Amino acid sequence: MIILPTECYYAIFNSLQHNYKNLFSCALVNRHWCRIIIPILWNEPGYSFKDIRLIKVLLLTLNAEEQTFLIPFKISLPSYSKPLFEYTSYITTVTSDLYDGIRNLFPCNEVYNWYQRYEIENAVKYSLIVKLLRTSENLKYLYLDEIICNQLIFENLYKNTTVVTIDLGLVKNKFKFKTIDQLIMILCKNSTLTSLYINDSIKLGAKRMRKLLNSLYNNTTL
Repeated sequence: MIILPTECYYAIFNSLQHNYKNLFSCALVNRHWCRIIIPILWNEPGYSFKDIRLIKVLLLTLNAEEQTFLIPFKISLPSYSKPLFEYTSYITTVTSDLYDGIRNLFPCNEVYNWYQRYEIENAVKYSLIVKLLRTSENLKYLYLDEIICNQLIFENLYKNTTVVTIDLGLVKNKFKFKTIDQLIMILCKNSTLTSLYINDSIKLGAKRMRKLLNSLYNNTTL
């Protein structure tokens, strides 16, 4: 078999980026192909975030600090072997699909009522977002909601140098003002952001609107 340069293999496999089934089959051919394909497969998980199997794989990669969010809820981590790759390091885009996948992992039933489910979902969100901010070397797009109010997430986002787009989605009213205040602080510090999207359901008062506009004005990259 003719051995092609790695660049050629990358171009070929990258053209199959959204053909997950065939790309996964190619990854099983040999180690060389696998090392090229895994980063492509995990580059933009998108809709695949909804799959609870993927969420379970991500939970396997949490470090001790990130697991502390889960301890109060006695969430048992999957018992699979630890992944051979640091999958999160390849992810460039985190969409709201991640939150849907977490929600799918904890359905409302006789085990979890609505409030318990909400608290558990947030704990898993905290863990995974902190993990992604810590390990994703090329993370560019990040969807967030009121979890931005979590201190550890805020600190990691505050010093992040890769995220260029923040998409602030639905935020419950009781978290609205704190969420915007945290966002303003990030805008004042983070010089890598080039895009900011805020859900139109988030209604701001005049005071916070002025602060937000000032921070946008002073952030020369936006």
